[in-house]
Amino acid sequence: MVKRINFPFTAILGQDKMKMALILNVIDPQISGVLLTGQQGTGKSTAVRSLAELMPELDAVKECVFSCEPSSEIEDLCDECRIKHKNGTLEKIKRSMPIVDLPLGVTEDMVCGSLSIDKVLTEGIRSLHPGLLAKANRGILYVDEINLLQDHIVDVLLDSAASGVNIIEREGISVAHPSRFVLVGSMNPEDPTFISN
Repeated sequence: MVKRINFPFTAILGQDKMKMALILNVIDPQISGVLLTGQQGTGKSTAVRSLAELMPELDAVKECVFSCEPSSEIEDLCDECRIKHKNGTLEKIKRSMPIVDLPLGVTEDMVCGSLSIDKVLTEGIRSLHPGLLAKANRGILYVDEINLLQDHIVDVLLDSAASGVNIIEREGISVAHPSRFVLVGSMNPEDPTFISN
């Protein structure tokens, strides 16, 4: 597999406000995200991808889909990591900050994940097929042309970004997992769907 080399963040010139907004959101994810607007070719996507490469590696639980932080309080861990923590089998690894691209035609199941009803019925266990929110935990969720995204998907993203938790409910079964990420959206003000006040 060939590693993609991104344009260096420090080499982006003339976009100081954009770079500052991205840096502040990574420092304090409770800012709740940033919306980048600009014409095509102004470096919005490039800045987001190159910023992720500057970030230090994260401590994460080995084989955890959600990249749970090993030193977290037990209530901040996913169900599997809680079991590992109780059994004393929680192993730590270093990994790079995840950056997840959200495609425009995405479905709610792709974003949130879905429950495996088969495992619930046959084995009696709650099993989750993780979505993009799981993969973006402790990283960056990037939505290019966010103004073209369906309203209900935007609502899901905003709810998860604000609460830090993703809840999947189906057939009376509920599963929750940590979902703390920096939400970055970008859009072109020349697009006919862009509405200015």
